[in-house]
Amino acid sequence: MTQNGTKGQITKTTTYYGLLGLHPSASPIDIRRAYWQLSKRYHPDTTELPATVATAKFQQINEAYATLSNPERRLSYDAKIGYSRFGVIQAPTDLNHPVRTPYDFSRSIYLDANDRPLSAGEIFVLFVLGLTLVGCVLVAMAVAVIRGETSIQTQPTQAQITHISPQPTPKQIKIIKS
Repeated sequence: MTQNGTKGQITKTTTYYGLLGLHPSASPIDIRRAYWQLSKRYHPDTTELPATVATAKFQQINEAYATLSNPERRLSYDAKIGYSRFGVIQAPTDLNHPVRTPYDFSRSIYLDANDRPLSAGEIFVLFVLGLTLVGCVLVAMAVAVIRGETSIQTQPTQAQITHISPQPTPKQIKIIKS
């Protein structure tokens, strides 16, 4: 079948893409898949078509695949049929104008750009940071209690009392008695 749906031989005016049933922008994987399916269908040993028709069709499919699977040959073939896979990017008409105007803070209700209310996400992050700080303090206190080391003492120990008011030496006692 030709592209217009009539039975008969494929003419030379059909492109290789049309022969494989692909668009010119098809990827190499799509080309390989289409070739594999068509070669199974039109191989002279596996088809029910007459041998001469199957052989001619199979040769055309092989020629199309050989051209389209080679990147260099595909580029020259695309140029020959007038197809470009590379899109032409046109420059915008207003190149001299900025794309976006800067924000005018004088029209804002806030005096400073940083002076604004906190968003819900920012409040949540601050809450999580506060919980983390409280949790760390509680863990440190729990570790200190478990170890038996209390850093906050309400009553001075005997060593601290003797350090504050040491026992008088015999020399000091003689001075006090006299």
